[in-house]
Amino acid sequence: MHDNLIILAGGMSSRMKKPATSDKLSKEEEEEANIKSKSLIRVGHEGRPLMDYLLYNAKKAGYKNIYLVINEKNSLFKEFYGVRSTQNNFKNLTISYAIQYIPENRTKPLGTADAVFQAVEQFPELKTQQFTVCNSDNLYSEKAFKKLSETSNLNAFISYDRDALEFSLEKILSFAIVNLDTENYLKNIIEKPSVETANTSKDDFGKIRVSMNIFKLDGNMIYPYLKNCPTHSTRKEKELPTAILNMAKENAKAVQGIPISEHVPDLTSKEDIVILKEYLKKHFPNKLNW
Repeated sequence: MHDNLIILAGGMSSRMKKPATSDKLSKEEEEEANIKSKSLIRVGHEGRPLMDYLLYNAKKAGYKNIYLVINEKNSLFKEFYGVRSTQNNFKNLTISYAIQYIPENRTKPLGTADAVFQAVEQFPELKTQQFTVCNSDNLYSEKAFKKLSETSNLNAFISYDRDALEFSLEKILSFAIVNLDTENYLKNIIEKPSVETANTSKDDFGKIRVSMNIFKLDGNMIYPYLKNCPTHSTRKEKELPTAILNMAKENAKAVQGIPISEHVPDLTSKEDIVILKEYLKKHFPNKLNW
């Protein structure tokens, strides 16, 4: 088992700041969504932010050392989880902050591979340890966290059944699918696949599998691929799936997919706030029992 978790929270939340198309949000909720990082938006019991629920599930799965990757302007995280740069105590979790610095010639962070690279550079112990990495705006389950924590594979990811994801068809069709071999080792990640491509990439159980960006990584093995990750030609960012896929292409049995069939609530746009609030009312009706 490992108990290190890197949570990527340094993005600019640009999609969240777009005007709402729903009339179900209050003016206060819209204003909050415009100024806060997505994972700090109040969506839960007693106005708790999404990040609390993510940390709660991670703690239940056995994680103890949390590294929040934030950008230089995200000081609000420290009001919630501790003001020190390292080793804040929050509900018996150890919270540390890695800063994803933005290059001088850019206005936005350089991508998720860069975020993990900067975290490992700022906390060198991670170069020789194993850790899980996930987004801050997806509510991954305790089950998913535990499977990554307990797997004996050096590198792994949760391989989600696309049919179990409760999103609109348009959104689901936009997800990248993963191509696995007969032992569930990663062969390829296919962005924006056609229906035909998706249907020819089913696993042995007839399931189309997608990654929702939750990975277990071996620091020593992934480090050079993070450091040398190329910049995406269109998005102009260094993306973690690219680094992981490059590692898998050079090491055929490097990254194994762990199959799960369950939904992963997310908080991408203002419309998701209403959906997530309803989800939390149903699945977490009471105060979190830390």
